[in-house]
Amino acid sequence: MHIFRRPDYQSEATQFIEQLKARQPQLEAQQRQGRDLLWDKSVDRDAWAGYAQARVAQKPYVYQTEGK
Repeated sequence: MHIFRRPDYQSEATQFIEQLKARQPQLEAQQRQGRDLLWDKSVDRDAWAGYAQARVAQKPYVYQTEGK
């Protein structure tokens, strides 16, 4: 060990998370399930291509009326 080496620092938040994971080992699996439910979705690329083709181009001056 180096003479000037400091002990490894862990913040209170990190210590809390480590203790929580030790008390509830299933927590990480539940987090992954929640992520799968909300974020990891399969994408229908054909549908997205259709949406892109059907998109109507925006006019350069959105608030200008069709009059003058």
